Amino acid sequence: MASRMARHAILPRTAPFGDSERASLDAVLGTATPVQRAWLAGFLAGLDAAGGQPAAVPAAPPKAAEPLTILYASESGNCEKLAGDMAKLARKGGFKPRIVDFADLDVAALPAEKRVVVIAATWGEGEPPARAVRAYDALMGEAAPRLDGVDFSVLALGDTSYAEFCAIGKAIDVRLEALGGRRAYDRADLDLDFDKPAADWIKGALQALTPPSADNVVAVDFAARATAEDDEVEPSREPVLAEVVDHVNLNSSRSDKETIHLALAFEDGAPAYEPGDSLEVFPENDPLLVEEILRAAGLTGDEILRRLLLTERDITTLSATTVERFAKATGNAEAKALVESGEVRAWIEGRQLVDLIEAYPSALNAEQLTAITRPLPPRAYSIASSRKEVGDEVHLVVAAVRYETHGRARTGVASTHIADRIRNGATVRVKLKPNRHFRLPSDPGSDIIMVGPGTGIAPFRAFVQERRATEATGRAWLFFGDRHFTHDFLYQLEWQEALEDRSLTRIDVAFSRDQPEKIYVQDRIYEHRRELVEWLDGGASFYVCGDAKNMAKDVRNAVVRAYAEVKSLGADGAEAAVAALERAHRYQQDVY
Repeated sequence: MASRMARHAILPRTAPFGDSERASLDAVLGTATPVQRAWLAGFLAGLDAAGGQPAAVPAAPPKAAEPLTILYASESGNCEKLAGDMAKLARKGGFKPRIVDFADLDVAALPAEKRVVVIAATWGEGEPPARAVRAYDALMGEAAPRLDGVDFSVLALGDTSYAEFCAIGKAIDVRLEALGGRRAYDRADLDLDFDKPAADWIKGALQALTPPSADNVVAVDFAARATAEDDEVEPSREPVLAEVVDHVNLNSSRSDKETIHLALAFEDGAPAYEPGDSLEVFPENDPLLVEEILRAAGLTGDEILRRLLLTERDITTLSATTVERFAKATGNAEAKALVESGEVRAWIEGRQLVDLIEAYPSALNAEQLTAITRPLPPRAYSIASSRKEVGDEVHLVVAAVRYETHGRARTGVASTHIADRIRNGATVRVKLKPNRHFRLPSDPGSDIIMVGPGTGIAPFRAFVQERRATEATGRAWLFFGDRHFTHDFLYQLEWQEALEDRSLTRIDVAFSRDQPEKIYVQDRIYEHRRELVEWLDGGASFYVCGDAKNMAKDVRNAVVRAYAEVKSLGADGAEAAVAALERAHRYQQDVY
């Protein structure tokens, strides 16, 4: 208790008050708003000027908190977390914040908002996060309302490895202004290493959105308040070390794929994860690729740089920004000409950092090479286990990524680190990444439908384990797909056992290469459309995990087509039926 009081103490121990008096004053001042503190300071000054007698003036009514609406469009949870961080800081600064998920946004109600902040991620090739599509389309549509009198600011998150960097945040920023809104603070476009710049932007945006008072303006130093009250902010989940206790290739030796079942154990107990959550793995780069880069840069003798490139810097991603930094750092005329030609985006397609250094040989030092790269980000994998069944372990399903472009063999950073360079007994650094938008129904009697081709099966293994452990009475239907039945049926024996113990009611599979005409999970969904719609009409929840670019879209289209035919609906009616499932959180996606 003493340490907690010390963290909240405002008055120094040298203040001319006793311990109990100092504690009482701290209790009042620690919860006071900036307006209340300013009033108290003026009151005390006036009291001294009046010889110690309070001035006979009526007490000013408390100032109402200023409303602030924080919208977020998030796929992996980063924007949602930033929205929460901003709300906490805004509340301390005298605002009354309200956080709204784009999935729940009523665009028609936006004109009633006085101040709006949008924190939006861009997904894939310039697309909105899956759960934000409906509201995003409404905002961009002809029926969107005028926003005259609305102050707004936009924070955009993206990935410079994609051509359409921060496209959704940029588009929303332009659209809000076109609808009559007033930009209170300039947009920021942030890459994967967004933590510090996002925190700085939030402070600046809140300062810009603070309205001037009609009488005395109270300046709020958001940066200072964030530091002084850090103990009130929810602590971040720090990475921990986990030991590999199982490392198994789930594909047969004759498969052209390699999918690793990875079981991790924790000395101090597994993170408090729920089915649907992900685990971030902090990988190391391929040592052979590190050597190629050092050799191309003429820096093979630098051991400190070698270690840095191995564990801390992203040496595979090549973006237009990377080429621009390289040209500026080296002064290479040909690299500069590539940037100025406007053809840099086409040139980088399929290439990596090593290709750039080899194509445009230049003198580079360690500081320059480090500066043109970005921090090596962790990779998130859907958790494939339930703590109720596996105890203090976390299971992951990881497909090794291997391909060739421009005459060079390429590998996925995290996937081949896991597949090739770690075995039982090794340790890896990991961090829990919760996903509250991909959860089993709270009612164990509810039915569920799961669509998970390939490694998309991961969260549904966790779902089935959880439902078995809790003796859920609802039905469970799984759609699984891969290339070949004989070589690629991941966890086949487990699914057979689940069917026997009734933790899984039904499974339908699609193996695309086992017949001349390719068959995918969306084909099976449409094939069984009548039963599918019957389950959904009966209250079942629908889950999709896997590829966002094609599979998830094809699956959704199949469900829309199923509704159109089974319910005799037109295109608009069928779309509205699926959109209603999404708004009721009965159609959930975990896509990548």
